[in-house]
Amino acid sequence: MLRRDLLKSIAVGSFFAAHPQFLGMASAAQAERRVIPWQNWSGVESCVPQVKSAPRDLDELASLIKQAKGPVRAAGSGHSFTPLVPTEDTLVSLRRFSGLHSVDAEKLQATFGAGTRLGSVGEPLSQAGQALHNMPDINKQTLAGAFATGTHGTGQMLGALHSHLVALKMVTASGDLVACSREHNPELFDAARVSLGSLGILTEVTLQNRTPYKLKRRSWVEPLEDLLARLEKLGEENLTFEFFLIPFSNMAIATTTNETDEPITGRPADDDNEGVLELKSLRDKLGWFSGLRSWLINQAVKGQGEEEFVDVWWKIFPYEREVRFNEMEYHLPAETGANVVRAVRDVIEKKHHEVFFPIEFRYTHSDDAWLSPFYKRASCSVAVHRYFEEDFKAYFADVEPIHWAHEGRPHWGKIHTLGAEALSKLYPRWQDFLDVRATLDPSGKFLNDHLRHLFGIV
Repeated sequence: MLRRDLLKSIAVGSFFAAHPQFLGMASAAQAERRVIPWQNWSGVESCVPQVKSAPRDLDELASLIKQAKGPVRAAGSGHSFTPLVPTEDTLVSLRRFSGLHSVDAEKLQATFGAGTRLGSVGEPLSQAGQALHNMPDINKQTLAGAFATGTHGTGQMLGALHSHLVALKMVTASGDLVACSREHNPELFDAARVSLGSLGILTEVTLQNRTPYKLKRRSWVEPLEDLLARLEKLGEENLTFEFFLIPFSNMAIATTTNETDEPITGRPADDDNEGVLELKSLRDKLGWFSGLRSWLINQAVKGQGEEEFVDVWWKIFPYEREVRFNEMEYHLPAETGANVVRAVRDVIEKKHHEVFFPIEFRYTHSDDAWLSPFYKRASCSVAVHRYFEEDFKAYFADVEPIHWAHEGRPHWGKIHTLGAEALSKLYPRWQDFLDVRATLDPSGKFLNDHLRHLFGIV
């Protein structure tokens, strides 16, 4: 029983143009005096902005920012769980800043609108003879949101998405369009690659890519301790490696991907969502009988074989995530992974019999973006989840200190409780980032309450 099995027209356009209230976002001019609620994917964060706008072009975006009192925040797809987006003033959508803008075939670079969804990148890139080096396992995010929060995939030698940025453009608090790269405004580039949306609104991004490739994905079930004993080897010998520990069992579902020239087999339908709900049902029926629960899970997976399939890169990396949840993920020194996983498992088994979502483990290569959780450090990531209808606070509060004890850095888009004092000790270029932010946005137009807390700004 593998992961797939277990973690089971013109008239219309004219109408909407005349009736923008039926659209999710209106233009800057149409948005005035309209109140439209916003909520993130899990429902844990929401707000009622005074202005909710999807500017048509750079001039409209610049005008909107200059006229706004603040805070001005950008909403991507809502797949972050922290309060990065909420504002009572101006909420911006970049849905009109999307699509493939240009391709440099010689350099293997491509420029996209910053509002492009990750799920819309693969096919046009492949048609242009290019491919991303890596992708996260959710492809609903916008590029701007993914870069802002340090979104990553897995792989010891594969960096997070922002590590492949070569240039970007953004509109600042003054309404100016600013461009930066490693060669032009390099310090701003180092700050802007992971900025939590606090420096300006990204409009365009240029990525360093590679030639297209196929991947073979292999999944299998293995006792956790056997897997942890060869954790480093599995990371070193495969392009990507990750595993999911099934709570109240001693088993984990491991997955690797590697490049291949084998023929495409096609990817089976993902049954992850049904599988997660089956784990929830087992939790509901057995309650506190963790011994029986563990025995049933271990019996279910015992003797299961491997699953393999081959497809193009952008059809292999992501999974569908239809069962909603809230998540906390920390990025830790790579060598601490096994001990952290064991400690999290022990907390669950001793104190949190309500947990049924698997614990996720991944690797990420180091990079040099100032607020990257992987700054100058090869990292592993350990993530815990809680069903969206259930209170996560007590569970996350018991797990979070484990990460602190191992110098963990939180994923910016996932729930954590750290503030400026603790964060400043985890990021060597913390003050440099704050100085750049203060120069670009001295009045704090892009700062909501959450960002003021993170940066220690009253």
